[in-house]
Amino acid sequence: MPLDGRGDTEAVSGSNTFISWGARSDVGLVRDHNEDSFLLRTPLFAICDGMGGHAAGEVASSIAVKVIAEQAPSTADDVRLGAAIEAANQEVIDAPAKGVGKPGMGSTASAVLIEGNQMAVAHVGDSRIYLLHHGTLVRITHDHSYVEELIDSGQITADEARTHPSRSVVTRALGSDPDMYADHFSLEVSDGDRIILCSDGLSGMVPDDEIESIAVSNVTPQKAADNLVSAALTYGGSDNITVIVIDVLDDGIADQTRRHLTRGVIATFISFLALFAATIAVFFLFVSSEWYLGINGTTVGVYRGIPTTIAGINMSSLVETTSIEIKDLPDAVQDSLADGIRVKDEDEAHSTVEDYRKQIDDANNRAVKKKEDAQSSGTPTTETTTSTTNSGGE
Repeated sequence: MPLDGRGDTEAVSGSNTFISWGARSDVGLVRDHNEDSFLLRTPLFAICDGMGGHAAGEVASSIAVKVIAEQAPSTADDVRLGAAIEAANQEVIDAPAKGVGKPGMGSTASAVLIEGNQMAVAHVGDSRIYLLHHGTLVRITHDHSYVEELIDSGQITADEARTHPSRSVVTRALGSDPDMYADHFSLEVSDGDRIILCSDGLSGMVPDDEIESIAVSNVTPQKAADNLVSAALTYGGSDNITVIVIDVLDDGIADQTRRHLTRGVIATFISFLALFAATIAVFFLFVSSEWYLGINGTTVGVYRGIPTTIAGINMSSLVETTSIEIKDLPDAVQDSLADGIRVKDEDEAHSTVEDYRKQIDDANNRAVKKKEDAQSSGTPTTETTTSTTNSGGE
């Protein structure tokens, strides 16, 4: 049935980065007033179907959405969302004593709060919440009604329930029992999921398979809500009809994955830098603990570090000069000094230098002694021979 020109209907839609929604509420074709109330306070959505007759059912449902809006949590906490519905129950019970509404008025309440990929659900009564996931519609709430109990026990079918004479009998709702409790739970949603909240003006008139077909075939939430209401009117519209359709656009998982990936890359980079810094520190600690003897111009020098350069950086520094001339040392020692002679520490360097000095001194002393010995024994022999030769010639 077309909705154009219907005066007793209300439609509201909206969207943000994460979700998109559309809602429509219609008085239907039989009732003369609308007892349904609905709440759109992103990311909180609720439908309350009032009971109790004219000027009472709509009061109960309006009290319910007001209290739920005030008491609901800001996060997907189903326990606190259920507590908000229970607070609404007490407020509906107390209202007649304050001169608001009528005794015996009541209301259903079905609410969801979507946060990222988590959806908190709280529910009481026979309004319903559906989840359309990958093209399959699943009812995620359980009706608190007499006919639902008959269905559960196998006495009637879901199709028979829609025409059963006791289909309007609700076994749990706001407004009668101070100890009433709300069903509540949480579930995960993902990009592309569609959530449908509706009063029994839809679910009691239109079969679930047709609700699924309409939900799948309409692109926008508002168009889906409009066509669901239109279908309920086509089936007779015997009750008020309220539908909220919500599409999950971004469940935050991709951003969360990117954040985790970014944090992982940063953590890996930081770990690499820390490892690199630690390696450099250990390397330079090793270098600073090394000592060697090397060539310093024409003399032997004492060096700290290792005799090499890395990336143009000299890995050693001259700590001490000596007076030991390189040329005075044996060729093998000179070759070793050119490559650097590693010593354990500075003390060993000094000790080795002193050994070189002693070796040079010993070598010099031996050379001097050898020369002196040669001079003292060789010179007189030569003079005597020359003198004898001369005498004979004369």
